[in-house]
Amino acid sequence: MKNSEIKALTADELAERLKVELESMGKLKFAQAISPIENPMKIRESRKLIARLKTELRAKELAN
Repeated sequence: MKNSEIKALTADELAERLKVELESMGKLKFAQAISPIENPMKIRESRKLIARLKTELRAKELAN
């Protein structure tokens, strides 16, 4: 998800997307702990996307 796409989302959409991504990252970490996943870079990408979502959500909170 690109930054321009993230900025276009509303605060509610950001919160929902953040919830989904956190759940997804939890599943990835669990899968990695059981047996190595095919592409471990997915965990890093997921973590960075969560950080971007949190940053944009906080920026929208401060703007209001």
